[in-house]
Amino acid sequence: MSRPERRLRPVDLARLAGISTQQVRNYLDAGVLPPAPRSASGYRQFDERHRRALLTYRALARGYGWETARSIMHAVHAGDLPSALALVDASHAGLHEERRALAEAATALEAVAGQQTEPATVSRLTLRIGELAARLGVRTSALRVWEAAGLLVPEREPGTGYRRFGPAEIRDAQMISMLRRSRYLLPQIRPILDGLRRTGSTAALRAAVQRRRLELTERATAMLEGSSRLHDYLGIAPGESDEPAT
Repeated sequence: MSRPERRLRPVDLARLAGISTQQVRNYLDAGVLPPAPRSASGYRQFDERHRRALLTYRALARGYGWETARSIMHAVHAGDLPSALALVDASHAGLHEERRALAEAATALEAVAGQQTEPATVSRLTLRIGELAARLGVRTSALRVWEAAGLLVPEREPGTGYRRFGPAEIRDAQMISMLRRSRYLLPQIRPILDGLRRTGSTAALRAAVQRRRLELTERATAMLEGSSRLHDYLGIAPGESDEPAT
């Protein structure tokens, strides 16, 4: 004889996930949870499938992000498993690409950081903002943002006020560009440049790269947990009940 279906209240689900009952209702309205029938008195009726859906969604969100997790759950509840798995595959492919880009950036950054900039009296290489932007493959607005953040301090031409980037600023702009492509935030880049300028040491650079590696590892681990939850959830038919995962 099968066990009777366990009924859950919105407050039960809310306590399980550490959220409000209104958030549970929002998840239901957003399609993150499967449809919930109403009782004769008009109350929503939740069961083990809703509990599993809630745990699955929040586990997916930790690894794949809230938007992707929501799209995955929408596809699952629409019966479109190929689309749900395609979203999972795309996220893993994106993570792999980030790892590859980080490895390339780490190598390139070490090379750029190791460049010896010649004294201004010896090297006359300077670039205007448009020329430097073209060399880096970024917009001039990006260079202005970096300057406003204090990461670049170009000289100004007497009379015209045009920006002129010397060898040191060109090197720093190259490092900023590569770090930004690896998803570093501007406040995270500042200590790297400060340490390099002050002591010539690449220790801060190596520490930043290592922190980024750890972040990617943490996300990959969270993806693994989310995928496991999704696998379990996909194996449960509507109304089927089982014991909570430990």
